[in-house]
Amino acid sequence: QVQLVESGGGLVQPGGSLTLSCLASGNIFSIYSMGWYRQAPGKERDMVALINNGGTTEYADSAKGRFTITRDNPKNLVYLQMNNLKPEDTAVYYCYAITVVGGREYWGQGTQVTVSS
Repeated sequence: QVQLVESGGGLVQPGGSLTLSCLASGNIFSIYSMGWYRQAPGKERDMVALINNGGTTEYADSAKGRFTITRDNPKNLVYLQMNNLKPEDTAVYYCYAITVVGGREYWGQGTQVTVSS
């Protein structure tokens, strides 16, 4: 089992920045990739950014150039630095992890990000 706890959401003005953190615990050695998804009201949950054990990253087109995902393996943390935020970035952001064996997926409880003036 893997537990994921997010922090860092909140209200920010358009053009502002925010950093999300996700702390993993439990069977962390089983994790292959971690990252972030988001879900806006009435919409599907979409991938934002992923980073695997080798440090390879993947971003949604909407995140490229504005968001940066990093991983602190010794501390079991994953960060999402979000710059130049737009109202359309408003969503609940979920931390995500997938295991090496079996591809089991884990989700955090979500943290709200609201971009509004």
